[in-house]
Amino acid sequence: MTRLFAEWGAMLGDVRGRLRARGARAVPVTLGAGAGILLLQLLQHGRGTSGWVERLGGVYAGLPWWQALLRTPLSVFLPDPWLPVWGLLLQVVVVFGIAEATVGPRRTLGVALLATLAGTGFARYSLWAGPHWPLGLPAHDLLVRDTGPSAAVVALGVYVALRYRAWWTVGAIVSAMVVEVVSLPNLAGYEHLAGVTLVLTLFGRAPGHALRGPAPPGH
Repeated sequence: MTRLFAEWGAMLGDVRGRLRARGARAVPVTLGAGAGILLLQLLQHGRGTSGWVERLGGVYAGLPWWQALLRTPLSVFLPDPWLPVWGLLLQVVVVFGIAEATVGPRRTLGVALLATLAGTGFARYSLWAGPHWPLGLPAHDLLVRDTGPSAAVVALGVYVALRYRAWWTVGAIVSAMVVEVVSLPNLAGYEHLAGVTLVLTLFGRAPGHALRGPAPPGH
């Protein structure tokens, strides 16, 4: 645990410095994501707006690819209507905020979208494979709406940890994701692992200069 806190020191120092220098302007994506989550939560419970939210942001494993791709940007910030929104909002504010303050808004949003697409791709594989193939799931487990920022949050946590060479933190997150899918196989857990795998793959294939430390915000 001491090692984990030691790894976070440089990262948190950079976050504090960025916020002191620019204030709220340092985290526009995070603020927009938080506001979007709250707004979508209200709209999806509204009598006249819930249908529009579903049509614009609801992603399911059985949707045609083109529909899933069109709905993905909104689906990242569309919370589960039956879960408390405040815990999800806290995760987004903390993890997106740290990522945006250290690696910049464009990379933060890019990693979030790619991780979500990786999860969407896994859901389609799992539906095709079925429960008798590796990583497949029963069809009834794939009927749920596949939205929310959880895969993006996990992937961003790993990405920032990799940029700071926080290897113990990376190991802790990856281990937690593996334990999750081994102990209780489910779509959300597999999608978290898909997002983490994507980040590890992209980071492993990155040029050597990408491993030297965090990029300046905005780059």
